[in-house]
Amino acid sequence: MPAGHRAGRGHHHRGRPEAPLIPKIHRRGTNLGKLLYYLFGPGKCEEHVNPHLVAAWNTAPPLDQLQPPRDTAGRYDLRRLTDLLEQPVHAGIRPPAKTVWHCSIRNHPTDRILSDQQWAHIAGELMAAVGLAPHGDHQAVRWLAVRHAEDHIHLVATLVRQDGRTAWAWNERRLAQAACRDLEERYGLYRVGPVDHTSHRRPEPAELNKATRLGQPEIPRDRLRREVRAAAAAAADEADFFHRLRGAGLLVKLRHSTINPGEITGYAVGLPGHHTATGRPVWYGGGRLAPDLTLPKLRHRWHNDRPQPPQANSRTQATHDERAATFRRAAQTARHAAEELKRLSGTNPPAAAAVAQAAADTLTSAARIIEGRRGGPLTDAAEAFDRAAREPHRRPPPRQRRADQLRAMSRLISAMGRLTSNEDTVAALQLVLQLAALAEHLADLRHSQQRLHQLRDARRAADTLRERASATPDHASSLPRMMPTRSAAGSRPGIPVGGPPRR
Repeated sequence: MPAGHRAGRGHHHRGRPEAPLIPKIHRRGTNLGKLLYYLFGPGKCEEHVNPHLVAAWNTAPPLDQLQPPRDTAGRYDLRRLTDLLEQPVHAGIRPPAKTVWHCSIRNHPTDRILSDQQWAHIAGELMAAVGLAPHGDHQAVRWLAVRHAEDHIHLVATLVRQDGRTAWAWNERRLAQAACRDLEERYGLYRVGPVDHTSHRRPEPAELNKATRLGQPEIPRDRLRREVRAAAAAAADEADFFHRLRGAGLLVKLRHSTINPGEITGYAVGLPGHHTATGRPVWYGGGRLAPDLTLPKLRHRWHNDRPQPPQANSRTQATHDERAATFRRAAQTARHAAEELKRLSGTNPPAAAAVAQAAADTLTSAARIIEGRRGGPLTDAAEAFDRAAREPHRRPPPRQRRADQLRAMSRLISAMGRLTSNEDTVAALQLVLQLAALAEHLADLRHSQQRLHQLRDARRAADTLRERASATPDHASSLPRMMPTRSAAGSRPGIPVGGPPRR
């Protein structure tokens, strides 16, 4: 399967972001015939239906003549099509080593089904935008667009123009993204904002396929990101962070400086049992999980935070009354933070972002206490809130007093232990309600900044939080799961909340 191929719409993993009209430019290659064989073949899991051409280069024969014929066994004969695309390469002046260019474009699951003519227009606009086939240039590269599913097409080109010169396609990814933003607006499709490096990496095809093959409900990258974020939200410093990672059962590998061997410059985490074909653990650096989970970014967070007294053994010693008091204090802090974020949005957006990022930590810790390690709706809302709170291009937030208070509450909440009574559950839901208001103010800020993808994440988080905050301890169906436990006061039903099995 070519690099970057994604599973169809029916293949979903929890935490996987949906994709609007986004081009995926794959690594350049040398084997055009193999790529065409895949595009016109049945696919990995028979997911390719009716492969056919929808567009081609300016001087190409009509599409019905260019469409490859089938042999007696029903397979496509791709020899003529391959030869036509490679003719400029064979006649080129010092062609590059890798001449095969490949780009796939997929629209959002909520979008209408586009016609072949509409996909052909999209293909032509993108080829022109990246500079490979400008409009009216009859000596441009030879290319074609293949459609074998309702929701996406593949563009294939050879990187030698018909006049023999090499087409280098500089800044192709940025230009393709800009073209798709314009096409989304023209066609009324699901829209995203410009690229600003605030989202975490999408799962690779190999990760998705392996998780499906092993029957795993989520990919390791998503689980690791959740565990690392929870540890970062609860940790007081670097040593505490690594201690919490190991306590969560993760494999931890530290990277040391080659100049100063005693200096730690980074880290990577893995899951026991998740290994390569040769038996080696699969490692993920913090930056591969999320842009704000690199060690320098985490150190910036801990450097900004005021020192806190250790919370040794508080997880086992806290009573439900102490937990309720802590959540009520946290709710009051979140209410003041929401008011401050609203005020700062118009005068000091970076400071407002600092408050939002600290609130993401508070929500992460609260979701872990309420839903447990398996997660649930609050955990998903914390993920969305975190994406909405990130600053573009990985800029660290400034020091902010209210942000310090929120992070202090995050650490305190993480030390309280699971909920065991109606009283501490009601107090926890009050905090969730205040964080919903904060998420709404964050959505207003992102709307004013025209950061559309973060606006959607903030609104999604606000809606989920408000819905969960409306639950009461007397309505077990409103919370992820209720289970009786022994409370600190004696043997009586309590209501810690653990998430359902991950789907």
